[in-house]
Amino acid sequence: MSVTAAAARIEPLEPPFEPEVERYLKAAMPPGVEPLRLFRTLAVHVDLASRMRPLGAGLLGHPAIAPRERELVILRTTALNGAEYEWGVHAAFFEELSQEEIGATLPGNEGALTGTDALLIALADELHGTGSLSDELWERLREHWSEVQLIELVVLAGMYRLVSYLVNGLRIEPEPWAARFPR
Repeated sequence: MSVTAAAARIEPLEPPFEPEVERYLKAAMPPGVEPLRLFRTLAVHVDLASRMRPLGAGLLGHPAIAPRERELVILRTTALNGAEYEWGVHAAFFEELSQEEIGATLPGNEGALTGTDALLIALADELHGTGSLSDELWERLREHWSEVQLIELVVLAGMYRLVSYLVNGLRIEPEPWAARFPR
């Protein structure tokens, strides 16, 4: 499921940081939390990282959807992409889901999720598999989420596909405290 373990292709920056990098990292992380390897790696291209941050921060900090819904879509999208780094950070850091629900975001385990949770998994699956949503699924989603929320769900899945590409393509090593895919 995950990308073959290998050395990072771009090493994350280490302190002391340049002032522009320090500003970016402080904006990217909650106070008192060490900057993630992902953000320290992106900071190699701090201009691009700074442009990406507002969307990610908005999706996490000012969502139109419930945190639980957000996390299901993030976990499923990153699991489908084999992005163990990002899946593991969200599985460990966010407490909106039980361990059983987190495990159900992995391909082959989704039967444990029902109702609207299962619809969110279907959304992530269809977007991942086809780059689109079927009319049938769209109508089922519309029964539970507003147009604003549906736009956000699609953007969220796309953002975390992008993040999956980053962590897999750059081979960012898992955080020591992050959850790991079952072996």
